[in-house]
Amino acid sequence: MPVGLLTLHMQIPGCASLKEKRSHIKPLLARLHREFNVSTAEMGLQDVWDETLITCAWVGNDPVHIQRSLQTIIGWLGQNWPDLDLINDQIEII
Repeated sequence: MPVGLLTLHMQIPGCASLKEKRSHIKPLLARLHREFNVSTAEMGLQDVWDETLITCAWVGNDPVHIQRSLQTIIGWLGQNWPDLDLINDQIEII
């Protein structure tokens, strides 16, 4: 059974504290879960105020469908969360 991992390295411009960062990240993680039914977590850069590393996991039976679905998330982020700057994204199918 293939598992798809989408890793998003994002910058949060103007963020000046970890509390402010959390106020941006927490709703994003909940919305990703609700919209796409993926598991999400902040996986790195927890101590950096203005950057985050978020990973989304998707389990399915067709690697091509998983790849397309994770690509959809990247496009959705650009349209719905313009206050976050996507630095890098990486999709990995295991």
